[in-house]
Amino acid sequence: MATLKEQLRTDLTTAMKARDSLRSSTLRMVLTAVTTAEVAGTTARELSDQEVLEVLTREAKKRREAATAFEDGGRTESAEKERAEAEVIADYLPAQLGSDEIAAIVSGAIEQTGAADEGMRAMGKVMGVVQPQVKGRADGGAVAAEVRRQLGAS
Repeated sequence: MATLKEQLRTDLTTAMKARDSLRSSTLRMVLTAVTTAEVAGTTARELSDQEVLEVLTREAKKRREAATAFEDGGRTESAEKERAEAEVIADYLPAQLGSDEIAAIVSGAIEQTGAADEGMRAMGKVMGVVQPQVKGRADGGAVAAEVRRQLGAS
C-alpha cells in the first residue's frame, strides 16, 4: 500500500498530465508543506501518514480561514479559489464528523469525566477526552462550541 505522500505525488503527476491547474497547484502547495515539515527541527526525517494528515488538516484550515477573510473583504473570486483548494485537500482527509456525531462524543465525554455539574470550569477536562476521539475528523472550533453549549446547558 502506498503512503499518503506517495499518493499525493502520484495524483500530482496525474493532474499535471490532465492539465488540471487547480488540482496540480494545490497538490504542489501541499507537498511543499509536507517537505517543509520534514526538514523542520534539528534533523530531516520522513513523515508518517498520520503526520502528513496533520499537515493536510492544517493546510485545509488555512484555506477555510483565508476564504472567510477574503469573503469579509469583498474579494469573492479569491474566496472561491481558496474554497476550491480546500475541497481538493479534503479529498485526502478522513470523513468529517457531523454535528450530531460531535454532540454524541461530547456528551459521552461529559458523562465519562463526571463534569456535568462543574459547568464551564470542566471545559479543559472534557476537551482533553474529546480531542483524541475527533482528531482530524472535526474542526476544533466546532468541537469547543459544542462542549461550551453542553456544559453551559447543564
